[in-house]
Amino acid sequence: MTPWTHRDNLRITGVRVIVTAPEGVNLVVVRIDTTEPGLYGLGCATFHQRFAAVAGAIEQHVAPLLAGRHPADITDITRTLHFSSYWRGGPVLNSALSGVDMALWDIAGKRAGLPVYELLGGRLRGAVPVYLHAEGATVEDTLDHAERLIAAGYRHVRLQTGGPGLGTYGAPGTPGAYPDAPYPDGWSVHHYLRQTPRLFAAARDRLGDDVELLHDVHSRLTPKQAVTLARALEPYRLFFLEDVVAPEHYDRLPEVRAASPVPIAAGELTVSVAEAARLVTTGGVDLLRCHISAIGGLTPARKLADLCELSAVQTAWHAPADVSPIGAAANLALDLTSPAFGIQEGHVYPEPVHEIFPGTPVIAKGYATPPEGVGWGVGLDEKLAERFPPVFGVHERWTSTVRRPDGAVEAP
Repeated sequence: MTPWTHRDNLRITGVRVIVTAPEGVNLVVVRIDTTEPGLYGLGCATFHQRFAAVAGAIEQHVAPLLAGRHPADITDITRTLHFSSYWRGGPVLNSALSGVDMALWDIAGKRAGLPVYELLGGRLRGAVPVYLHAEGATVEDTLDHAERLIAAGYRHVRLQTGGPGLGTYGAPGTPGAYPDAPYPDGWSVHHYLRQTPRLFAAARDRLGDDVELLHDVHSRLTPKQAVTLARALEPYRLFFLEDVVAPEHYDRLPEVRAASPVPIAAGELTVSVAEAARLVTTGGVDLLRCHISAIGGLTPARKLADLCELSAVQTAWHAPADVSPIGAAANLALDLTSPAFGIQEGHVYPEPVHEIFPGTPVIAKGYATPPEGVGWGVGLDEKLAERFPPVFGVHERWTSTVRRPDGAVEAP
């Protein structure tokens, strides 16, 4: 209980976790109910790969701490939960915290009769520019896909092309590419470093200069390799080069960024707000792109957006299929209200997701628009959600195949 009184008797009465996988990706949602009939909040706690651990943390440890609390005390509640386990941080605990934090913001918006972005100060822009992913087994296939996105109105496109081995990220690989190696299905960093500049040379030649191009390394390079790649890509004027080194080596990002002629984006694998803040304060990134449920939700992400604004860094929040529509709405609330906005990763949800989550943000012609309702403006049909039970081991089975030709495990 808190050492202060409240101006009304509204209280939290229950906390539940709903997991659904309409795209084969586990989406974790927290629902917080209150003493006011019909007043509840929804929050995104998605950690696809370890969803059961997040659900257990919420149901067994977090929910008892929320019973009887006033839902307006967002800051006190989230700080209490953060410190309550003594050992804090990490994607499981922060995803649990995020689900609560976002659900409380949803309740706040519903009580005020306003969308959350108006609680944050209101719009700075009418809609949010997004980028989508163009991929293919070959350079030609990737550029065909990119041309279709450009024709549909997208001015920012991420390019990923397949290659030898099963471990290619973001595009189909070729099995058995190294038949004489200990692991014939391996992924070669040397091939990757040769192929990627060729992809972007072909892209500029075919797509022209009016489209912004992006690329995700997916944390697989050494700092020196990262600089080598960034310099090789300089002629093609990338909007950003993403996740060039593994999070274990984020302390080297400032030197990589200083030597890179193209903007560096990172932060997807940060698992605390302090870790993400250090990327900004040490000069490690040009664009910060956290998975906001992994750092604890909207409340810490707002602090990071303010820090980015004061540090001449832009935001590019992580938002693939393993961000629920509620999490996507939270990203948009930050994008609409922050001067630090750079670009937003987009994901076009299929129809079953829109049915389960009415109000799911819509992306069209290169822009995302926020839901029209109050709070997040996103609902949840729990009966429909039950038709798509969670899945186990999909990501783990893929990561076990991501190895170099000599058989050494590679970062996925």
